[in-house]
Amino acid sequence: MMQSSSGAVAGKQITFETGRLAKQASGSALVQCGETIVLVTAVADRHGREGIDFFPLTVDYLEMTYAAGKIPGGFFKREGRPTEKEILTARFIDRPIRPLFPKGFTCETQIIATVLSSDGENDPDMLAINGASAALHISDIPFLGPIGAVRVGRVDGNLIVNPSPLEDTYSDLNLIVVGSREGIVMVEGGCNRLPEEIIMEAIFKAHGEILKIVQAQDDLREKAGRPKREVPAVFEDIELIQKLRTDWGDTIAQAITIPGKIERRGALHDIFDKALQSLGEEGEKRRFEIVGYLDKLEGESIRKLILEKNVRIGGRSFTQIRDISCEVGVLARTHGSALFTRGETQALVIVTLGTSSDEQKIEALDGSTYKSFMLHYKFPPFSVGEVKFLRGPSRREVGHGALAERAIAYMLPDDEQFPYTIRVVSEILESNGSSSMATVCGSSLSLMDAGVPLAEPVAGIAMGLLKDGDRTVILSDIIGDEDHHGDMDFKVTGTADGVTALQMDIKIEGITREALGQALQQAKEGRRHILGEMTRAISQPRTEMSPYAPRIHVIYINPEKIRDIIGPGGKIIRAIQEETGTKIEVDDTGKVLIAATDEQAGKEAREAIQKITREAEVGRIYMGVVRKITDFGAFVEIFPGTDGLVHISQLAPERIKKVTDVIKEGESFPVKVIGIDAQGKIKLSRKDAMGMQPDDFSD
Repeated sequence: MMQSSSGAVAGKQITFETGRLAKQASGSALVQCGETIVLVTAVADRHGREGIDFFPLTVDYLEMTYAAGKIPGGFFKREGRPTEKEILTARFIDRPIRPLFPKGFTCETQIIATVLSSDGENDPDMLAINGASAALHISDIPFLGPIGAVRVGRVDGNLIVNPSPLEDTYSDLNLIVVGSREGIVMVEGGCNRLPEEIIMEAIFKAHGEILKIVQAQDDLREKAGRPKREVPAVFEDIELIQKLRTDWGDTIAQAITIPGKIERRGALHDIFDKALQSLGEEGEKRRFEIVGYLDKLEGESIRKLILEKNVRIGGRSFTQIRDISCEVGVLARTHGSALFTRGETQALVIVTLGTSSDEQKIEALDGSTYKSFMLHYKFPPFSVGEVKFLRGPSRREVGHGALAERAIAYMLPDDEQFPYTIRVVSEILESNGSSSMATVCGSSLSLMDAGVPLAEPVAGIAMGLLKDGDRTVILSDIIGDEDHHGDMDFKVTGTADGVTALQMDIKIEGITREALGQALQQAKEGRRHILGEMTRAISQPRTEMSPYAPRIHVIYINPEKIRDIIGPGGKIIRAIQEETGTKIEVDDTGKVLIAATDEQAGKEAREAIQKITREAEVGRIYMGVVRKITDFGAFVEIFPGTDGLVHISQLAPERIKKVTDVIKEGESFPVKVIGIDAQGKIKLSRKDAMGMQPDDFSD
């Protein structure tokens, strides 16, 4: 039987429905706002997977083009591999729900969100997050939800929940906030150098609307919820854990204080091997289980070190940043490059500059757009000492690249100031804590090295949190082990005075306003320190670009002259490009981009185009050539393809009887444009130009 519930969020009605579609799924929810409709299904196998130490969850988000009344492009005319938007949205669904499954539940679980209808006004991705929570909440799958999600924008200083596309155009904030009744569980977004206080206000304004979404899901569960499955109790051999703690606890506690990651992990692996060997045949049979117990002891030791002894791995204080090294111009032939190293995390970041033909075309439900700034993050296995097959970019790589791209985007110049397509690639060479934030720092350095006029340099820092009872500790610049055994991963990027992007994932029920405020303030102090270290390498964008980077010259012509540049079948523009070694692009508005690595070649191409497209200007002096003589005057060509009439009265200061008394065909002399009529006919004067030199481009 169909059941539904709804709630008014920011003045818009969001409706949850179940019992009509996808009834064989463990749980399904049809979520609608306006005319945007998303179907979300949740299915879990009946039996758990043996011998795994993770929750096998898969999340997919599908934007079907029929939802917007479109047919896919390409040869096959059907949806193919996920787009970047679909991958990022799937991550937005996955990250907040993954920690909300009870420990011990290991059944293969899949969430599929399908956009069925899109009105272009209401975000299907927010509906997908809410729908995933609703589908799980009403299903028999154990789930510690529900959660709700909204997007927050800011226009003219006013915070707006779930802004429209038009409002989004004028917004200086784009923030996704996910929360439960208890608090905030995930935040992701970007903004234009906003202070931390506004970020806090936006997050907790969002939470008020999230509670309405959570209530609507609770109402739906009351009407259509299924009894939850029993989760097998997690068996822990208390006696064995205590024996391992007694025999190896102190040794593990000592090993975690080793500063170097490789040395520390090596020491811990040796301890784990010895502990297994000490248990003989039992250690071999129960290897997977015992390694889990030892990992738990490692986590206990790390948390005890921090919470009880107020010391971190390596001896750092809670606010201390690891040693930083910055280099720029490290690669000879690239357009810009930088090497950023913080502790045992290292990013080599490269900038390539191109023209508008290098832009990326993005096809989405709301139409096609072109992207002139791309940041690609790569995480090869050697960066953490592993061996893996190289495949296409993983979802994690796409997500980290999008975060870093968002952090930098607000600082880039507009197309009029800097008409280049920019591609940034971050090669992670070493990783031990927040390689995405190292990417942000390295990207800022490499862009300045390339001569891109950034408004301000940007740095990023990863914050951690450990909570024990009433005590909460905030850690700056966390390393991998602190992230793994901690309760929060909070990445903040920005300039010296404002935030440009943030990403927060919580492993506990929620974060309080006080803890979030402390984390943001501590991140600001750390960010300023990192920016100070970056300034030592390069403090502002270079005034000269790499000799290997294209120089783009921009000129504007009369759109009616575009055909003159192109020529029949593109003959003229190809000839100019071949003769000058340049690349020329012309758009419908008459904007011409000339790209050349050689300054002189660019100048020659510009002059060639100007000669073809220039138009006569009243008052300007040209060197004219007589093409035809008549009784009433002479037709004089002032530049190729353009001529005007010198009336007999304008040939000389004195009165003349015949035109041929003073000029003849083929003769050259200066002429002045004295008028252009409504039909575009040009009136010239020889007498007004006598003794004067022609202006530029008149030869």
